[in-house]
Amino acid sequence: MVLGVITGLVLSEHGMQVVKPDLASMLASWIKLPGIFFLGLIQMVVIPLILCSIILGITQSKDLGFLKKIGLRAVLYFVLTTFVSISIGMALVHIIKPGTYIDPELVKGFQEQSLQNETSEGTRTFDDLTIPKRIENMLPTNIPSAVVEKNLLQIVIASMVFGIALLMIPAINAKPILDLCTSGQMLSMTVIGWAMAIAPYAVFGLLCNITIKLGFDALAGMGMYMLTVILGLLCMMLIYVLLAAIIGRINPLAFIKAIKETQLLAFSTSSSAATMPFTLSCAEEKLGVDPKVSRFMVPLGATINMDGTALYQTVAAVFLVQVFGTMSGVELTTTELILLMITTVGASIGTPATPGVGIVVLATILTGIGLNPLAIGFILGVDRILDMCRTTINVTGDLTASVVMNKLMK
Repeated sequence: MVLGVITGLVLSEHGMQVVKPDLASMLASWIKLPGIFFLGLIQMVVIPLILCSIILGITQSKDLGFLKKIGLRAVLYFVLTTFVSISIGMALVHIIKPGTYIDPELVKGFQEQSLQNETSEGTRTFDDLTIPKRIENMLPTNIPSAVVEKNLLQIVIASMVFGIALLMIPAINAKPILDLCTSGQMLSMTVIGWAMAIAPYAVFGLLCNITIKLGFDALAGMGMYMLTVILGLLCMMLIYVLLAAIIGRINPLAFIKAIKETQLLAFSTSSSAATMPFTLSCAEEKLGVDPKVSRFMVPLGATINMDGTALYQTVAAVFLVQVFGTMSGVELTTTELILLMITTVGASIGTPATPGVGIVVLATILTGIGLNPLAIGFILGVDRILDMCRTTINVTGDLTASVVMNKLMK
């Protein structure tokens, strides 16, 4: 990680710039190749791994009562921690007021630019945000389509349905499918073992590529905004450590030591989905979580437990209101702040576990509070580094949830 950042700064036009920008850009595309191979191998097997792990986890429990208990507790736990993370973000952004530290000239210059191309990713919004529509969109009516679209929530739900159905049919009829799932899981883990062999090079390449593109110039004017988000994420990290210590009965230092490699991988890839196999391995091998708990909680958590993303979206929305609200005529009342919190909880659940998608959800939230989603262009320069940070917290939340549920189910 350190070598990747240093090499990126040496090559970047925003850093030491020892080579011409065109050459640096070409080098970046080659340097990131190990990262592309790594992510490709992981993404190749992540869907069969989810299907097989959830089905095996459910059928190994052999108890529908267990599934009902863990399912209800998991959903309540995820909603509660999401509200906690949003509350932390809301408190910090109002205490620090990062929007007041922005140079008015920077805002003026931003407004004078043509934003259409720069924010094409940020201006897309989700068409359906009503609760009935969101529930409808969760139903896995077309599994091949869900696989193609990488809709992990639909795949998780389908896996749960199949697992429960297998529990309710005669064992002799269920055995061929369970044998297939066992083979599929072993196959997936073998490919993941290959990916782990190039993981250090992948981390180097991905971070070097990002640093070449960003340098430090993109971060200079956004220091207080970044500080607010990162401080909020650190607060969530502290809460996770306390939950693991108080409920899970795990020494805080031992917990951090056990999860640090998974966190570093989450930071480097910016994807909860890509990190999922290692999250499962960490939960079972290093934290001692029962496989039937971890194989239920981790895939579910990677699709609906987005505490880091929810905190970031709250801070970003209020920050942009602080920067552009006066000139746009947008001012958040207490009622609107509460509605913003509720909306963020709903929007974060089911957010795809892939890099950059949080910015699309943020566009929807900004539209809901009356702010032009083009304002997202103001924070796009630093979004990637914050995406890496919030993904780390999302994955830590999944591990903490597994530890907590493992203890509660006992």
